[in-house]
Amino acid sequence: MTKQSAGHPHGPMRRKEREITDRAEIDAILASEQVMHLALCADNVPFLVPVFFAYDGTALYFHSAPAGSKINILKQNNRVCFEISAYYGVIEDERACDFEAHHRTVIGTGQAVFVEDPEEKIRALNQIVALFTKTQFTFPKPKLTHTTVIRIDIDQIKGKSHGFPKT
Repeated sequence: MTKQSAGHPHGPMRRKEREITDRAEIDAILASEQVMHLALCADNVPFLVPVFFAYDGTALYFHSAPAGSKINILKQNNRVCFEISAYYGVIEDERACDFEAHHRTVIGTGQAVFVEDPEEKIRALNQIVALFTKTQFTFPKPKLTHTTVIRIDIDQIKGKSHGFPKT
């Protein structure tokens, strides 16, 4: 299910009992959340930013102003790491160091692609907006031209869950 590349930091999961191996469960997490943490790197300097995102079943999309730190970095290095979490609180324990997070998390890597096709841009923007409202919008051409939409083509993806019964 998960492609592994030699020397990649996302090697085999240490706590196998927490690994989500069902792609449908991973997809459900991606489809249910609104915020993705996006890790970028340029000139050996890491950069992490939260973004609103949408998942279309194969790729992740987010939008941005046409200029700024993440855009500058992506133009230098389009390789990204992303994280999406559903956090449900803390699982307490009698011992202080044994508290755990009740969560479902998806982490992956991919390549960011600047979307140029206006129809793909509009589809992505509609998916992102639909996470927050049922209102349908139109995107005037001048506004669409000044909105950057980025697609992440997923190379590798993993899921992890804790505090839920195994199905």
